[in-house]
Amino acid sequence: MYDVAILGTGPAGISAALTLKASDKNIILFGSGQLSQKIRKAARIRNYPGLSDVTGEDFANALTEQLAQMEILITEKTITGVYDMGTYYGCLSGQEVFEAKTVILATGVESTRPIPGELEFVGRGVSYCATCDGFLYKGKTIAVICTSQALAHEVLELAELAEKVYLIAPDPAITAVHPKIERLSGWPEAITGDMRVKALAFKEQEITVDGVFLLKKAVPPSILVGGLQIENGHIAVKRDCSTNLPGCFAAGDCTGRPYQYAKAAGEGNVAAHSVLAYLRQSEGE
Repeated sequence: MYDVAILGTGPAGISAALTLKASDKNIILFGSGQLSQKIRKAARIRNYPGLSDVTGEDFANALTEQLAQMEILITEKTITGVYDMGTYYGCLSGQEVFEAKTVILATGVESTRPIPGELEFVGRGVSYCATCDGFLYKGKTIAVICTSQALAHEVLELAELAEKVYLIAPDPAITAVHPKIERLSGWPEAITGDMRVKALAFKEQEITVDGVFLLKKAVPPSILVGGLQIENGHIAVKRDCSTNLPGCFAAGDCTGRPYQYAKAAGEGNVAAHSVLAYLRQSEGE
């Protein structure tokens, strides 16, 4: 049982991890070992205190070095669900469950909007986890939207189960070769159906499917954590970065604008101190 599970390796998640590690808390940090691609792709960063002019790559490397100095490891697993278990949270990755007394969501924001119908059909034909739900589509026809080559192995896992897999990938470099896989061009305009998913619609065609898997590095917060309050597309938080769920906190871009590194790092620190206060109160009861 961890004291804190932190989801996200951007400035907010890293800031929270550093503060909690310094307070000798048992933490687990989920995210990419390369940290945030948003940071690494930045040409110059000029508005972060103490760094008058630095490249995104240098900033990311400095963060990586600081994590190493603090002996903070990054667990490179995608969390597809966070479940309130009453006195703790269960973080699901494939068939593994990581237990923590508290959770800090520092997942950032998605660069693309959900496909129309995506959120409406979650649990009724839309899934974000091949390992969790792939067995439900044995011998069936599915569409798989894959946004990263790092997730391509899940496409192959689904191909071993399904009768037919339609692969949609925005990046031509994303590849998954299997006799059952047919690659489609274009981007879906809608996921349609009635009680369950029936089809995936494109601009010039519609394909009949039994389910749609969206394999991406971040799951929408409203789907990730059941019952989480969302306002204007962001996680609703109080000034102390607490959400409407006891023991669940959020920091960084996922809580709203401005989308800036300094704001994210500051909120990560606030969330960490709020977690410390929450743990003290819980342990004192």
